Amino acid sequence: MALRACGLIIFRRLKPEAPTLKAADNIEFLLLQTSYGIHHWTPPKGHVDPGEDDLTTALRETEEEAGLNASQINLIEEFRKEIVYTVKNKPKTVIYWLAELKDATTEIKLSSEHQAFSWLQLPEACKLADYQDLQEVLKEAHQFLCIKT
Repeated sequence: MALRACGLIIFRRLKPEAPTLKAADNIEFLLLQTSYGIHHWTPPKGHVDPGEDDLTTALRETEEEAGLNASQINLIEEFRKEIVYTVKNKPKTVIYWLAELKDATTEIKLSSEHQAFSWLQLPEACKLADYQDLQEVLKEAHQFLCIKT
């Protein structure tokens, strides 16, 4: 049976400190460091529960893992990316949507599944995201946001 997980790529926009700062430079992505396994960094995500739809899973997992509920974000449903990879010889599909944190100063409240979090600009986020497919999703999200603004 194939594994299925869903999550949100959470970003925030910082207020430019200098008038020369480009819009692309004020975007930061939220990554969480797992407290298990190899302690990899990932956006909030988790497995789909029976009878649950994908977007509900993404919202639930974001609240469970980062303490952010639907009222604190603006969901960008037109950005939806699916990645497929193998875990323990089983295919796993992960679907990500993009969501902006409404208030850039909102506190992140980690669950026991994670030991740290960080807000990162794209180059740093890609360095921490060990997996190539996640790096590509972050780059696509960043490009999408730069075109939109």
